[in-house]
Amino acid sequence: VSTQSTGSSGINAEYGEFSNTLSLVLVYRVSVVMKLYLLGLVCLVTLSGLCRAEDPIVEGTVEEDLGKSTIGSKTDDETVEREEEAIKLDGMNVSQMKQLREAAEKHNYQAEVNRMMKLIINSLYRNKEIFLRELISNASDALDKIRFLSLTDSNVLSATSDLKVMIKPDKENHALHIIDTGIGMTREDLVKNLGTIAKSGTSEFLAKMEEGEVEASSDLIGQFGVGFYSAFLVADTVMVTSKNNADEQYVWESDASSFSVAKDPRGNTLGRGTHISLFLKEEAYDFLEEHTIKDLVKKYSQFINFPIHLWTSRTEKVEEAVEPEEDTPPKEGETDDDVKVEDEDDEKPKVKMVDKTVYDWEVMNDNKPIWLRNPKEVEDADYNAFYKSFSKDSDEPLAHVHFTAEGEVTFKSILFVPKTAPFDLYQDYGKAVDNIKMYVKRVFITDDFEEMMPKYLSFIKGVVDSDDLPLNVSRETLQQNKLLRVIKKKLVRKALDMLKKMSAEDFKKFYKEFGTNIKLGVMEDHSNRNRLAKLLRWQSSNSDEEMTSLESYVERMKEKQDHIYFMSGTTRAECEKSPFVEALLKKGYEVIYLVDPIDEYCIQNLPEFEGKKFQNAAKENLNLGDSEKVKETMEKLGREYDTLLNWLKEKVLSSGIDKAILSTRLVESPCALVASQYGYSGNMERIMKSQAYAKSGGQDTPNQKKILELNPFHPLVQELNKQFKADEEGEQAKDLANALYDTAMLRSGYALKDTVAFSERMDKLLRKSYSIDMSAKVEIPPEFEEAPEEAPEEAPAATEETPVETPATEEAPKDEL
Repeated sequence: VSTQSTGSSGINAEYGEFSNTLSLVLVYRVSVVMKLYLLGLVCLVTLSGLCRAEDPIVEGTVEEDLGKSTIGSKTDDETVEREEEAIKLDGMNVSQMKQLREAAEKHNYQAEVNRMMKLIINSLYRNKEIFLRELISNASDALDKIRFLSLTDSNVLSATSDLKVMIKPDKENHALHIIDTGIGMTREDLVKNLGTIAKSGTSEFLAKMEEGEVEASSDLIGQFGVGFYSAFLVADTVMVTSKNNADEQYVWESDASSFSVAKDPRGNTLGRGTHISLFLKEEAYDFLEEHTIKDLVKKYSQFINFPIHLWTSRTEKVEEAVEPEEDTPPKEGETDDDVKVEDEDDEKPKVKMVDKTVYDWEVMNDNKPIWLRNPKEVEDADYNAFYKSFSKDSDEPLAHVHFTAEGEVTFKSILFVPKTAPFDLYQDYGKAVDNIKMYVKRVFITDDFEEMMPKYLSFIKGVVDSDDLPLNVSRETLQQNKLLRVIKKKLVRKALDMLKKMSAEDFKKFYKEFGTNIKLGVMEDHSNRNRLAKLLRWQSSNSDEEMTSLESYVERMKEKQDHIYFMSGTTRAECEKSPFVEALLKKGYEVIYLVDPIDEYCIQNLPEFEGKKFQNAAKENLNLGDSEKVKETMEKLGREYDTLLNWLKEKVLSSGIDKAILSTRLVESPCALVASQYGYSGNMERIMKSQAYAKSGGQDTPNQKKILELNPFHPLVQELNKQFKADEEGEQAKDLANALYDTAMLRSGYALKDTVAFSERMDKLLRKSYSIDMSAKVEIPPEFEEAPEEAPEEAPAATEETPVETPATEEAPKDEL
């Protein structure tokens, strides 16, 4: 057993050694086989190459253009570069853009600047369209700077002397380009001015001028340094390429979160100036439309000192040659002689008219700011053309005034009076209008004024340009301060002086259109009340056709006349026939007739004119300058009529009158109802009750008792006094008193309160005058009092199946009447 065990272990050891040896042999043989396989593969490839080189060229049937050019299938660096050359972005291909961005110095805005950027984009500006005004203003500032520098050094214009602004929309790439040939910016300027919010190059330029480094004066508008960033209102990315005479051309690029500056790989392509490219947001694509850009330029920047060019397109009709038809060979049986011979004229090339789109630069700001010129050098035709251009009015203005105001605030202005009033002038009275346009250094700021012109002068159109007005940071609105009040005061004075200096014929046309505005001005503008009063015109008893002014009325006043008399009514005829003016006209006093609803309101706000007070002929205390004999006669008659007057006041008319007196103002009329000194006249009471918001039944109108004035010389009044003395309690005297009171109400312009009672009294008086019995009744024939007969029922409509027959003996009913 032990021998077998020893042998078994020896066998196992030998088997292990054999296994290891076998593994080494197998690995070796595999490696040898792999080497032989690879060697054979290399030989095979070599032999195939030799055989390919020696094969003869065989002509195949492959199409000629198949694989004609192998360039398109290449993917090497050369092909990539060629494709990049074909892609342009802001004048640079992708290769140049790649080179630019690799060499660019990247900067991040500071945290506070980032917050300010968001504020500018989201809160500072109300209208996105403002961005174009800001960028054009910046371009104008840059042009102004180079122009100022050229006054002392003409070499600064060596690159180009053409100072202009160009705007070019690129719809394909959704980009808007604004180019100027101004002073440009160096690399340092780009980092300092565009990399820091509220850093204005214009501010520094003005500071240098104050220090004497620049000799010319300037009125540049860019004072805040935030206008440029309004570009991010409409653009995701802004790229600025700029070339200054003192540096090479650099490119500044920003997405509102960071910016980079790099040398332009293209070199100097601008010569001098700045090229701003805005890559617009999707919602801002409308700013690429030609008509939108034109409207914005004309609205905000049409009076910039330098020409603004817009890349525009138009369609023209052009001639295009028609390709000649190929000569057709003669048909069978035809000879060359049979072929029609064409004339020489027919051999001329044929053309046709086709539409062709033509692109060109168009100047947007042809109109120059004529308010900056000397008024003596401007012709009326220039004023008329300027008025039509900014007001969109087809008519020429009726008058204009061109002036420069100096003092606490300096500004230039032109004001115009339109020839016709807008149809809704009084329907929307008090509504803010955009007739006065405010410019600051020739850049439009706003026309949204509520305080620049008073409401009654809202029809005045014009422009105001000042260098002294304080703007808010966005330059969209003016800060409210005392300078605006000073400007308003001067504008109003100049406007009123312009109206005063108009010719009589022109003022007549003006007053026909805007007379109500002058009356409203008397009511609203107390500081200019006297100036406005001189512009008022009224109808008067002096002339049947011409209107009169208060100055003319005062010149024609009678000696010792202390009052200006007026009478109000719905028409001139009503005023002329009013009982209140009978004595005034008989004595030769001139009476002004107020026929417009606003007239009496206006007079109430004008207590006097040149020391003469106004007197309403329809109110009490009318002084006619009676003599002493007249006063004595009236006192005597007063004692005679005293009991009648008390009877009317205390018994018959106690609910309608405050008192009854004898009058000297009446000539032909028996009596009249006169308002108290502070009461409503008949015309004013009618107007008050006619107000749109008045309560029904005249509840808003105070129930004021009137004064009954009687004409003691009139037969009806004398008869009333006679009947009263004969029978104080008799119905006849009461009826006559009430009838006189009712007619006095109507004559004086008041409305009757009880029209039914008035009709009954008139019926009674008519019966008496025609001797008709008071007990006579109205006799109505009996047939009018019978109830109407019932109509017979209608027979059913006849049909084809059941026809309706009418008996021949039956007659249609006749009308008894």
